[in-house]
Amino acid sequence: AQRWSIAMQRNPAARLCLPTGETPRPVYAIAASVIDLDAATVFLLDEFDLPAGSPARCDVMMQRDFLDLLTGQPKVVHSLDPSVPDPDAECRRYESLVADGGLDLTLLGLGGNGHLGLNEPGSPADAPTRVTRLAPSTAEAAGRYGAEAEPNWGMTLGMHAILESDEVWLLVSGSHKVEILERTLNGPIGPDVPATYLRDHPNATVFADRAAAGR
Repeated sequence: AQRWSIAMQRNPAARLCLPTGETPRPVYAIAASVIDLDAATVFLLDEFDLPAGSPARCDVMMQRDFLDLLTGQPKVVHSLDPSVPDPDAECRRYESLVADGGLDLTLLGLGGNGHLGLNEPGSPADAPTRVTRLAPSTAEAAGRYGAEAEPNWGMTLGMHAILESDEVWLLVSGSHKVEILERTLNGPIGPDVPATYLRDHPNATVFADRAAAGR
């Protein structure tokens, strides 16, 4: 949170891509009191195919876990809308929004299977923003967030856009992430563990607690 605060002081109008879920929640709770996003533009990393207002929707979680805690709101908040008639066109729209100015900083959580956003195993490094079929473990996670029923698909910023971000921070916490973090840092780089692509990024940082970094 301190590092984020310094980054925002240097670039108040930064374009940020932010995740939701259990991993970033405690970071947001602290960051909300020390950072100013009034001039920033926020892009949500992904979205589940869930009804508007569902407690497990990423836009709802972002509002509840972070935006509502800020003293001032970001200049603009962009999100993906899975309810549109043409989800593929929605993904192309979002990709264009991100590309028109790029991303200064992208925060990510590490999925238990190595996914970033909803870029599940099998995603190539040049994957675009798109509709994705969720791995069972990802769908189950949505259930833990309070979804009425587990989603089958979602929409995600693609690996290409993530890797084009000027800076990337990967947040990893908990002993249940120890194996996948070890594979991310030491295993073969490739689509089996999309998070391994970050090792080719020129400005990526891993923030891990001791439990996750046990190996």
